[in-house]
Amino acid sequence: MDLGLAGRRALVTGGSKGLGRAIAAELAAEGASVAICARHDNEVMAAAESLRRAGGIVHAQVADVTDSAQVEGFVARSAEALGGVDILVNNAGRAHPGNFETLKDEDWQADIDVKLMSMVRCSRAVLPHMRAAGGGRIINIGAVYAKYPDPAFFATTVVRASCQNLSKALAIQLARDNILVNLVNIGFVITPQWQNIHAKRAPQITQEEFFAQLAKEEVPLGRFGRDDEVAGVVAFLAGARASYITGAAIDVAGGMGKYV
Repeated sequence: MDLGLAGRRALVTGGSKGLGRAIAAELAAEGASVAICARHDNEVMAAAESLRRAGGIVHAQVADVTDSAQVEGFVARSAEALGGVDILVNNAGRAHPGNFETLKDEDWQADIDVKLMSMVRCSRAVLPHMRAAGGGRIINIGAVYAKYPDPAFFATTVVRASCQNLSKALAIQLARDNILVNLVNIGFVITPQWQNIHAKRAPQITQEEFFAQLAKEEVPLGRFGRDDEVAGVVAFLAGARASYITGAAIDVAGGMGKYV
């Protein structure tokens, strides 16, 4: 299936590793030019070099999505390097386990900044470029916890719900500009974040055992997802075949999420 992404210009936050890197690679493989950002210079430059070796046109930049000035700089320089912006994938975020009683004010603020406010900052910065191009796509990476509360991930549950509402409200407001906004809610996907959670929660067992235990309890398909399984859905939403989809929240979670 030709997704119609050849020549499109895509920005991916948190693109140096894990899910962000997989999304950037998928978009590049479909013919899009890609800009990625992350906080650590060595990681973002290594990811960019890997993408270039695969034949992609890549702009890479160190940027912290919790800083408005850095976000604006990343978007401006990416638009200059790629010749515009057609697609934004708001992927930046990190898991912050903790229940209501263990989370401190600074934990809440950090979660809000890196999840919700990063989407606000990046979306706001790309709008002039997308309007100049006659439209665009904003794809936000969320979590099934937005609709499936889990006290063990208390901040994530609350903040991801706000990300879902942000996506829906933006989709309604930006439809007149032909800017489509959708949300991809993930469940358990093998990423460096989950590797860190394993190290904190259960270092006495192997990573495979830890993932298998969690999946058995929570995921009807009985396994963690792969980053390419998420990246494929993101690429579809970014492409021409998804031209009548906006305001949608699509779960890529192996059936996880006890809601309708």
